[in-house]
Amino acid sequence: MKILSYDFKPKIWAIIVSTIFVVVFIQLGNWQLSRADEKDARQQQLEEFAKQPTLNLPATPIKLDNLLYREVEVVGEYVAEQSIYLDNKTHNGVAGYHIISPVRIANSDMHVLVNRGWVATGMNRDILPHIPEVEGEIKVTGTVIPPTQRALVLSDHVVTGAVWSTLYIDRYQEQTGLNLQPILIQQEDELEDGLIRDWIRLDTGSSKNLGYAFQWYSFAALTVIIFMVLNVKRNRTES
Repeated sequence: MKILSYDFKPKIWAIIVSTIFVVVFIQLGNWQLSRADEKDARQQQLEEFAKQPTLNLPATPIKLDNLLYREVEVVGEYVAEQSIYLDNKTHNGVAGYHIISPVRIANSDMHVLVNRGWVATGMNRDILPHIPEVEGEIKVTGTVIPPTQRALVLSDHVVTGAVWSTLYIDRYQEQTGLNLQPILIQQEDELEDGLIRDWIRLDTGSSKNLGYAFQWYSFAALTVIIFMVLNVKRNRTES
């Protein structure tokens, strides 16, 4: 009569490798959960801000964290000659630019950058689309967002000068010499300037992070299962 018995004698290297993978997968899952918590907290913050009145942007220096995602209003004049085209921004599948212009805050030498909206590149990328000038004192209303803006690289074509692939506020301030508030206003009110302001709604996307966390934890569990299966040996003995 044959009797089955099982031995579990994994090698040291297998234990080490499996442990490393399990720890890494768990850490990645924990990181995704922390990202989900951060996004949920931001969404709650956005909902609270939506109930609050619009703030008037002061001419005195502010901190980004104090106004992030708040709706603000600024009165001043555009400095059109310092506008830049943020490249490789799409709208309904069409390539274009976001127009970033500084506004000189009324009765001060302080400026604030405004993302005025989207415009198509046109047939010839070497010719920048014309942006109608908005002269005189204006009032801009919009949402405060982080000033660093990156663009997806859709083309190897490089245009210099007014076309930027990434907006860094420190670099912009150094190049223009303007005194800037450390924020970017995403304009939401309408002006007759031909620009499209169909902004993507700010969304937490925490459900994606929860899904990623589940995947990483599943990988950790699968690693343990594979480790057990590969290191359990079945023995047959005669009796």
